[in-house]
Formats: sequence, C-alpha cells, structure tokens
Amino acid sequence: MLAATLAGCSQEKTEATAVVRPVKVVEIAEADTARQLSYSGSVRARTEMNLGFRVSGKIVERVVNVGDRVKVGDLLARVDATDYELAVRSASANLEAAERQVETVKLVRDRAEQLLARKFASQAQFDQSVLSYNQAVATRDAAKSALSQVENQVTYTNLVSDRPGIVTTINADVGQVVGSGTPVATVAVEGEKEVQVAVPETEIANFKTGLPVKVGLWSDTGLSLDGTVREVAGSADPQSRTFSVRVSLPNDPRVLLGMTATVEASAGNGKPYVSVPLSALAQKDGYTIVWVVDRGTETVSSRPVTLSDFTADGVRVTDGLEVGDLVVAAGTQFMADDLKVTISNATTQHSASAQAEVPLLR
Repeated sequence: MLAATLAGCSQEKTEATAVVRPVKVVEIAEADTARQLSYSGSVRARTEMNLGFRVSGKIVERVVNVGDRVKVGDLLARVDATDYELAVRSASANLEAAERQVETVKLVRDRAEQLLARKFASQAQFDQSVLSYNQAVATRDAAKSALSQVENQVTYTNLVSDRPGIVTTINADVGQVVGSGTPVATVAVEGEKEVQVAVPETEIANFKTGLPVKVGLWSDTGLSLDGTVREVAGSADPQSRTFSVRVSLPNDPRVLLGMTATVEASAGNGKPYVSVPLSALAQKDGYTIVWVVDRGTETVSSRPVTLSDFTADGVRVTDGLEVGDLVVAAGTQFMADDLKVTISNATTQHSASAQAEVPLLR
C-alpha cells in the first residue's frame, strides 16, 4: 500500500510539473510565384569615345583634365609637329618642280604640233611629246596629292573632340610618345545615360532586350527610375564568367556619370517557394528541419524541408511546408517531438507577400 501511494504521488507530481514551452510561430501563406533579381552597377554614358592621334609622335601639350566639359572642335592635346611641317615643305618643293616640268614639256608638245602641221616633224615625234606631257601632268597631280596628305598630317597633330561631352579618362601625358590610334583621352558623349551590370550565367536567361526594370541610386534612396534593357552581351566575360547587361535610363538631371545604381527585375520561379526566418531552421539526424505546431493537440513535431537560397529576411523553402502550417520561429533548441507548447502573443504570420496576426492556441 505504501509503494502504491508513493507511485501515485510521483505520477501526480510529474503531471503537475509537465513543461509547456511558450513559442513564437509563423504561419505559411501562399507560395510566391516570382522573385526579385537585384544587381549593382555604375551609371555611364551610352557612347564613350576613346580618342587618339591619327599620327604618331611625342605629346608636347595636354589641354584638358578629367571632368572637363568639351565641345566639338575643342583641343585636347598636341604632339610635336616639326617632322610633319618639314614634310610639307618637301612636298611643296616637289609640287613646284612638277609644275615647272609640266610647263617645259607643254612647250615641247606645242612646238612638235606646229612642226607636224608644216611637215617638218613626224607623227611619232609629236606622239612622243604628247606622252611626255601627260606623264608630267600625272607627276604634278601626284605631287599635289602628296602635299595634301602631309598637310592633313600636320592638322592630325592636334587631338580635338568630335562631339560634346565630358572627359572621363586621361591615358597619356606630356612627354609620352604615342602611336597612331593609341587612346589618349576618353570622352563620355552628352545625351542618353545607362547602367551597366554584370549578370551571372544562371540568371542571364531572365534578361531580354526591351525588358522593363527598376533602377535606384545609392545617392538618393527616394529616387526610382523606369529603365529598359537595351543590350545583353552575346558572350560571357572570360574572367568573371558574367554577362554584361546595359539598361537605358530616362533623362534626369539628378543622374550623374559614375553614380552607383541598383537594377531590379522580376523573374519567375521554376518551383514556388515560401520563406521562413533563419531562426526557424534546425538540424536532426543530418537533415534540415523545422518544428511544426499541431493546432489540435498543441504539440510540435519535426519536419524535413528542402532549401533554395537565402534572402535578406530569411530563407526560401521549396519543399516540406504547406499553406497554413505553423512553424516555430524562436526557441527551436528546446523543441522535441510531441512537446506541449503555447504560442506567444507576439506571434505573426510570415509570408513573402503578406503579414497578419495568428490567433493564439487555447
């Protein structure tokens, strides 16, 4: 009798001290069918000119600096023109000699024509004089072309801007010897601006020409612009393995070259997912699980889940949860199967699309 009495008291004490854990839960709402893609890039001009001299030489003057605004015809830099000016003098002398030669053979041709008319010269002599005259004229024309060419080279010693814009880069300075075509300065042409971003190959299929996107600036968080994908690179960068995507921007004076911008686009999900807080995840027997509350018995049980990726506010789950499930969001380290729980008053519903209060379990 004493043993039975002690056993009964022990059972009553165990029941009286049974643990009921308060927990916070999230209720699974409708699965998302779209996700947001976000990439950072910089604002740049749609057209950038890498300007270089059309002749080689030593730079003797640089007029502009980075940030200077230039107009059509503004001088950017000069190379030493001494050799090209000497070439002009030589070509001028050659042209002068060629013109004198034309005058000489013209007199010979005219004299041969008069002698032929009087029968004092043969037709062969006259034809020879005509041929000499034509050759002299051709030599004179070649000398004119040579002179024009070297005169152009003198003008090419001045590097000027072809279009209005802003100098963004200086690649060569005074004293440096550059070859023809070597970039000396880069000018961002005034007009349309765009954002260039690098998109990984796993997401490049979601970007097509003409796709509308949202563009935000780091310098002005309240500014949101409607952009359009203008160009998608046909091949990946060999080093980063990303694709360059250019997004056209509307004309806005607040957008300046070099600003950091964020491009956001929507993409469909291959498989719908739901989001849960990172604190809801736990490990059991080598699997990732969450603790799900049974509304009827007010107990918890473990459930394996399949994860997709992480977000700013949690983790995406593609398999293992259904709409309406209550998932423990805090205190998972104290959970065990069939553990009795009570829901905290601070319980809220978690969903990528909506949030609402969850009724307390009574």
